[in-house]
Amino acid sequence: MYIIFGDTANQIPNGHTVLELDTVRRPPDNIPVTAYCVIDKIPLQEFPIAEANKKLHGELLQHYRAQEWDQCGQAIQTLLGKWNCELDSFYVNLGQRVEHYRSNPPPADWDGTFIKAAGK
Repeated sequence: MYIIFGDTANQIPNGHTVLELDTVRRPPDNIPVTAYCVIDKIPLQEFPIAEANKKLHGELLQHYRAQEWDQCGQAIQTLLGKWNCELDSFYVNLGQRVEHYRSNPPPADWDGTFIKAAGK
């Protein structure tokens, strides 16, 4: 798996699986940058369901931005172990954020962008 940022994702040739991961704001300029991953090896047994997994991954991000935490949790549980387990650390991290937001809701104007703390 490869991680790419911003418009670089548009330069990936057809035939590759590209998934949006996250949008982050990094100090000091606070400009949002979107991260994507390029999956380079989809296990043969996952080929028949790869498009369904890609769709569910996109829906997960939509639920996350809409603060639909229960749907996020369900999608994460389904996606864990997919993509040759390459995205499992992302799904676990996102699940931890979801659990944090359940008890500490983000501000009303939150757009789903992850704000990385300075020095981290």
